[in-house]
Amino acid sequence: MTNDNGKIKHVEFSNVNNSGSAIASAQLQGINSVGINTSVFPKTLDSKQGTFLKDNYQILAGSWPKSNNDVVLVLNNKNQANINALKNLGISIKDGQKLDLNKIVGRTFKVISNNDYYQELPTGNFVPQKASKSMYDSSNLTLKVTAVIRGKNNSQMALLDNGIAYSDGLTQEIIKQNENSKIVKAQKNSSTNVMTNQPINKTQKEQFIASLGGSGIPSGILIYPNFFKSKDKVLDYLDKYNKGKSKKDQIIYTDMSGTVTKLTGGLLDGITDVLVAFAGISLVTSMIMIGILTYTSVLERTKEIGVLKALGARKRDITRVFDAETFILGLFSGILGIFIAYLCTFPINAVLYAITNMSNVAQLDPMQALILVIISTILTMLGGHIPARMAAKKDAAIALRSE
Repeated sequence: MTNDNGKIKHVEFSNVNNSGSAIASAQLQGINSVGINTSVFPKTLDSKQGTFLKDNYQILAGSWPKSNNDVVLVLNNKNQANINALKNLGISIKDGQKLDLNKIVGRTFKVISNNDYYQELPTGNFVPQKASKSMYDSSNLTLKVTAVIRGKNNSQMALLDNGIAYSDGLTQEIIKQNENSKIVKAQKNSSTNVMTNQPINKTQKEQFIASLGGSGIPSGILIYPNFFKSKDKVLDYLDKYNKGKSKKDQIIYTDMSGTVTKLTGGLLDGITDVLVAFAGISLVTSMIMIGILTYTSVLERTKEIGVLKALGARKRDITRVFDAETFILGLFSGILGIFIAYLCTFPINAVLYAITNMSNVAQLDPMQALILVIISTILTMLGGHIPARMAAKKDAAIALRSE
């Protein structure tokens, strides 16, 4: 809750567009106003690595959080804030309106405990109460927006959602406060929903208690390995852990990067197949063109072939003359193609870096370049070998009489 010039308002740390009816519906389902649709950051990492926020974010206004009660507003890389997050904090703002960051820094909110927020009726049911000054004053947990931050351009771990983010220490503090509340204790001992009085099964009961902030059991754990090899080791460890265990005791995991890699890999394989097909067509076409050029050269040099044969040149000697020409042509065209491809990597990398912030995507491997030059030379020689054999079979007397 927040005190806006003496007016007590209900606020949420949420990026969802919540109308009054939506809020009422959420309250009836027992969803606490803290801990839903927000980002949580680890307060500290290894002492040698510093903190998560300082390593991956930069301050636009305010100062770094110093306690569990300090929260931050996260902007995107264009300095834009989530308008729903601001409205849910009680800030009146229009879409596209310029935001004064200094007015955000220093704003305070109070976290209302379950015992103050939910009233127990004589029937044993619980109902949420309206925001009031007495409820606001009874809270001893005050949160303060200490900073407005934005992810660093070169950071790969700026993972917080655009909106309000707070430390994991605050999460644990709220859970400890709520797990001993009346509504949580009543729900643990009841087979019906203590708010709606509707029957619920075990899974629904656990989910409802978690929504009340009364469960410290994590619903999921996110692991961000630094390298793909580290990711493979994590997956191997989980597979070994699950081996021999019953289905209910196994850890269910989802390899998000593997799924994305598989999807993009399938797409890239399809694109590669299409490009290979076009390349194959171009190779066949180039072989035909080389054959035509060599055959034209044979026709133009028929008299020269006759002179060479008259001087004692063998069929293999005539063939070697034209094979040498096609060899030089294939070698030069291959080297020229590799050189042009190498020059194209610079503008391609510049464009991709501007679009995706990924550097050195297009690279020319020296070994692959050498293989391509060899393939180009061999295919060119194959295309010109048939006309060369035709030239070698020409009769010397007929060749000398040709014009």
